[in-house]
Amino acid sequence: MPKLAHTYSIVAYDPTAQQLGVAVQSHYFSVGSVVPWLEPGVGAVATQSFVEESYGPLGLALLKAGKTPAQSLAALVAADPKQERRQVAMVDIHGNVAAHTGARCIQAAGHRTGDGYSVQANLMARDTVWDAMAVAFEQARGDLAERMLAAMEAAEAEGGDIRGRQSAALVVVDAAPTGQPWDARRFDLRVDDHAEPLVELRRILNVRRAYHAWDQVEAALVGEGVGEEQVAAALAAFRAAPDLMPENPEGVYWFACALVNAGQVEAALPHFRQVFAVQPIWRELTPRMAAAGLLPEEAALLARIRAE
Repeated sequence: MPKLAHTYSIVAYDPTAQQLGVAVQSHYFSVGSVVPWLEPGVGAVATQSFVEESYGPLGLALLKAGKTPAQSLAALVAADPKQERRQVAMVDIHGNVAAHTGARCIQAAGHRTGDGYSVQANLMARDTVWDAMAVAFEQARGDLAERMLAAMEAAEAEGGDIRGRQSAALVVVDAAPTGQPWDARRFDLRVDDHAEPLVELRRILNVRRAYHAWDQVEAALVGEGVGEEQVAAALAAFRAAPDLMPENPEGVYWFACALVNAGQVEAALPHFRQVFAVQPIWRELTPRMAAAGLLPEEAALLARIRAE
């Protein structure tokens, strides 16, 4: 039984950031587990409509073997007895793209390719969806994740899936091979079941950006000889990071710990105070951090922190 992921999606390559991406939305549960396929150093595939999931891994294998997206897709389509029901798009690490919309995909269905990207949709309320996606992607500013999400939001504004909406996903990986594919995913976000999946996807994209920013700021405070200039820069960068307070004090707590470990206790105390004011239970984590070797095991210091 085919998985009926009738949907709209985008595959794209960003030559400046050297990234590959797929974003997708559908009135189908957990569309992110079915449609997007990506491999660093190889390419990206979106397989949808009456989904044949093997287009994903087989398409990536053909790209890895040196075939172009056009050659890879042509080979897969030619071997598929139900090709007229498939909708598939591919992009490689050179920005080459290929797309296929079968003649028996449920209308409105179609695709549009551009420089380093392809947008495709089926079972849409209007046949203007994919053109709206292309225009939005080309005109959007920001990183690849932001531009792909702009394309998705344009599709929804144009009417989107005639059945409504249920799930969405956005994945971005490094285009260059590193030998460490587990460390090449910049974004890997899924909304499996939600009344407004794109709204939720944008929210969790912001959450992911916050964690990225927090990680970078904390990394700047690690090492010997962290000076006042580094601390000032870290404080400024942390203030500029996406703000999840008061719902999530996590980043603030870890940043405070990083400041303590950099010898900046006075700078850390207001951040501990901010966390404890929202969720006092975090006070109990502080001695456990010290016991694990993640904060200095100094009784006076720990008492001072917990008193905030």
